[in-house]
Amino acid sequence: MSTLKEMSDEQLALLYADGNNRAFDELLTRIQNKLFTYIICMVKDEELANDLFQETFVKVIMKLRNGQYKDNGKFVYWVTRIAHNVVIDHYREQKNLHIIETPKTQDLQNLKSASVLESDREHSMVNEQVLEDVKRLMNALPDTQREVVWMRYFEEMSFKEIAQATGVSINTSLGRMRYALINLRKLSKEHGMNLTLI
Repeated sequence: MSTLKEMSDEQLALLYADGNNRAFDELLTRIQNKLFTYIICMVKDEELANDLFQETFVKVIMKLRNGQYKDNGKFVYWVTRIAHNVVIDHYREQKNLHIIETPKTQDLQNLKSASVLESDREHSMVNEQVLEDVKRLMNALPDTQREVVWMRYFEEMSFKEIAQATGVSINTSLGRMRYALINLRKLSKEHGMNLTLI
């Protein structure tokens, strides 16, 4: 039988659902940094991020124990979806949810789908600096746009995965990215930055 460290996240989740607490400890070790980084990117407040992180994991535990997880996709995306909902619920409760939704009649034909991060060494240093610049500018974006930029460029998720994690259509994810890129271009010009990423 495989050891816990050799198992996939999905196998560990199902093992925990069957009552193996050590499987959950291994899962938490694997995904806690990525998940906390995602939450803090969304809320921009460490104390609040800690609270929402804990609330997310309470929900994850309850859903796993209730058999609500099915091995039909990456476990980390399932957990990210829960975290996304926890963040949105928090803002709704605070009556501070200011999300600019993308118009449904948007034209996405000019949106390029080329990969942002080049695999060759020549571009790696440039991309690293560009991503650092983007991180600084991202804080000025509306929540939904900041979220899709984070998932696409820093988590390297596909638009299909982003759509699943955020509970919207692929077109909505693409539209949010389009508006995020427009806003990032404006911000980069205002700050005198030359961002080849956008």
